[in-house]
Amino acid sequence: MIYVLIITTGVLIFAAAAGSAWITAGLAVAVALYALLRRRRTRSPERKLGVTDGAAAVQLTLLAWQLASGNFALADRMLFPPPEKVLRLFWAELPDMWSGLLSSLFLLGSGYLLALAAAIPAGVAVGYSTRINAAGTPFIKVLSAIPPIVYIPYAIALLPSFSAASIFVIFVGAFWPVLVNTIHGVRQIAPEIVDSAKMLHLTKRAFFLRVILPGAMPSICTGATLGLVLGFLLLTAAELIGATEGLGWYVKNF
Repeated sequence: MIYVLIITTGVLIFAAAAGSAWITAGLAVAVALYALLRRRRTRSPERKLGVTDGAAAVQLTLLAWQLASGNFALADRMLFPPPEKVLRLFWAELPDMWSGLLSSLFLLGSGYLLALAAAIPAGVAVGYSTRINAAGTPFIKVLSAIPPIVYIPYAIALLPSFSAASIFVIFVGAFWPVLVNTIHGVRQIAPEIVDSAKMLHLTKRAFFLRVILPGAMPSICTGATLGLVLGFLLLTAAELIGATEGLGWYVKNF
């Protein structure tokens, strides 16, 4: 595969040079050099092949793109502009994209951290207490089934600012996966472990911090991952609807 990478790099440089796309040619060389350096630092033969395969896939994609839209005009240049134009525009728009990224990360981080702070303690309480579990499970099953994207227009209309609306929607979207997985993790702790911890006469704080939370942590991490992914999707959807900055607004603007 290393020969495929070298040959593809040479062909791509020739194709880019024929179309005066020197930035594309430089990118091809950078990808090839990165792959070669990674191969030298990697000891595992399988990882070396993986690095080369990934770089070769990038080179083949660039080559097909350059030939189709840059050299032979096989694709509509309005829909598929040559890589040179895309790279130039990317560099020119980098400050705006950076400011939009910071805005989006602030909203995402605020809603997501609030969801973690609320869902983990609530999930531990519902999962550990049979009484709370019996009372709360019907509400959790009904409310968690509502798609969080439904709340976006209502949140934008009712809350005082778009930032508050976005944080609320992200909070709702991330809250339910974390809550449900936390409950599942607490309920899956072996009863023998709980009984042994009770025999040691631990304080409630030590019991929850040293037994319940560590036992449920794999499920909590799974829920936190799902909540983060869903929160990012909801953030983008909210910014497409009513934002004046951020990544979603940036996509809609273009």
